Amino acid sequence: MEEGRQTHWIPLADLMTGLMMVFLLITVASLSKVTRTTTLVVQEYVQAKEDLKQALIEEFSKDLEQWDAELLGDMTIRFNNPATLFATGSSSLSPKFQNILIDFLPRYIDILRQDKFEPYITEIRVEGHTSSFWKNTNDNIGGEETDYQKMSSAQKSYINNLRLSQERSASVVQFALTILNLQSQEAWMREKITANGLSSSRLIQKNGITSEALSQRVEFKVVLKSDEVVQEIYNMEQARQQQNQAK
Repeated sequence: MEEGRQTHWIPLADLMTGLMMVFLLITVASLSKVTRTTTLVVQEYVQAKEDLKQALIEEFSKDLEQWDAELLGDMTIRFNNPATLFATGSSSLSPKFQNILIDFLPRYIDILRQDKFEPYITEIRVEGHTSSFWKNTNDNIGGEETDYQKMSSAQKSYINNLRLSQERSASVVQFALTILNLQSQEAWMREKITANGLSSSRLIQKNGITSEALSQRVEFKVVLKSDEVVQEIYNMEQARQQQNQAK
């Protein structure tokens, strides 16, 4: 009787073992597919990022010097000369800066809207930056003391420059929406372009000394989808492959 029970359970155990192996193979195959897919997506992303940077270099390298502009490593396009951009303390675009934007922006948007780049574009940040200098003119306001009047000189300077930098970046976006060659892109631009005023929070130093002139600038930044996360995944994958090759 006991022998019969053992005969009965042996095939069942074999069946369970077989099923476990099937499930294991399915799981391994699925994980392998996910890994390959993730790696491919990351590689495509990094390649698109490099291609976008190269496209910007090829398009604007001949114009940057005459615009008093530069293309940074993170694809930020920085317009440097404050005298070219705005009058002191003003948010009104100078005629020269308007002409630069009329030339620059349609070409810039055309690149970003290419099929191989557009899916990765989350935001186009227009950033206004100022120096830390501000000639305060509101300190002697009569009547009840306001929160502004209670501030230190440094605080007042920061707030005044914050307001100015916000107004300047908004003026750039406003002007961009009126450029004739960009009318067909307006809906997309309203979805992607943002105006950001950063006051004097990101001053630029030259030879270890803060440069008031270089700190007064306008920057165009391309924000890509999952930039930092995807780059980290790619770096980890590259490190893993190098370790495997070294074994």
